[in-house]
Amino acid sequence: MLELLLPPPVDPLWDLTEAFHADVRPERLNLVIGVYRDHTGATPVMAAVREAEIRLAERSESKEYRGLSGNGAFNRAMLSMVFGSGAAAERAVAVQTVAGSGALRLLADLICRTRPGTTVWISDPAYVNHRPILEAAGLRVRTYRWADAQGRSDAAGMLEDLEGARRDDVVLLQGCCHNPTGVDPDPDTWEALAALAVRSGWVPFVDLAYHGLGDGLEADLAATRMLADRVPEMLLAISCSKNFGLYSDRTGCAVVLGASRQALRHAETALQNAARTLYSMPPEHGAAIVTAVLGDEGLRAAWRAELDDMRHRITVNRTELTARLTALGWGAQADVLARQKGMFSMLPLTPDQMIRLRSRFAVYGTTAGRVNIAGIPADRIPCLAQGIAGVLGEARI
Repeated sequence: MLELLLPPPVDPLWDLTEAFHADVRPERLNLVIGVYRDHTGATPVMAAVREAEIRLAERSESKEYRGLSGNGAFNRAMLSMVFGSGAAAERAVAVQTVAGSGALRLLADLICRTRPGTTVWISDPAYVNHRPILEAAGLRVRTYRWADAQGRSDAAGMLEDLEGARRDDVVLLQGCCHNPTGVDPDPDTWEALAALAVRSGWVPFVDLAYHGLGDGLEADLAATRMLADRVPEMLLAISCSKNFGLYSDRTGCAVVLGASRQALRHAETALQNAARTLYSMPPEHGAAIVTAVLGDEGLRAAWRAELDDMRHRITVNRTELTARLTALGWGAQADVLARQKGMFSMLPLTPDQMIRLRSRFAVYGTTAGRVNIAGIPADRIPCLAQGIAGVLGEARI
């Protein structure tokens, strides 16, 4: 059987990560995978998360199955966090998933079950796993413009492309801190997107993976809340990997907003059935941690403060990198980076230049130019700026 298996494509991010680990140069810098690192380069466990784990261990609750929807208290906490005091939570159902990727896949399966062959629109460029997940579920994928050559939101291009989205198409939107570009629409563009969705009849599918790491938790959720108030139906994939630091605990949530309770019951059952055939039910540990943190006033305040500190450090990293590049004579390229936000930025480098950045300066980012700003140790920013300037300078020769 196995000899009939054709060589499958490798995952580009993890392939680069393996190359990084094989690199023996002590100065090598891994900016490929999206994890937050502190000023020393370590990925810490958040203090509120650690305290929640201690309390959970002391209680030693049963490890009995939770059920196909996972931890119900966690699901309710996710709805409350994302929608706040708005009415959207009252017309939504939530199912715990295996991280944000699991939520994307469950919701893709729901779309395919509802209308096989549905077209889902994704940004260009998009998160590297969006297209594979959607196509694996049997959906058609089209793209819409996201950012222009100067690293700004291409609002006109986006809206023009999405004029082609038909009734019952699905449009996948990243709610904040766009991966890979770090470019987000302004509030007026979000309002225009909501109006277009209502007029054209397409369904927004919001991917929320980085809320809290851009402009602050409430600001980062504003676009999602506005969409929920405007449209009759919406899908939402939530990840707790980044803002709770629960990368390996694989904690997420799939949310469906609908116009009727019957439709929501059917959607919830469809999500449960999809989960049953993929992994049966999600792991409990991360969901229990998030529930404990959000359910305790002291832990919640500590988590929010630490999340703000993480966001501040990411901002400082980006500001310092742009200042260093400007001082080296690359002010225009630095301005592109300065307009971005969140964990990721797109360096103004070609694929060949990204390869040279890796080979000459041991800096690992994707060939497309994406780097994890949140992963730069503070003392490595000058070296990173020198490397970027070095490969940019080669183009002048």
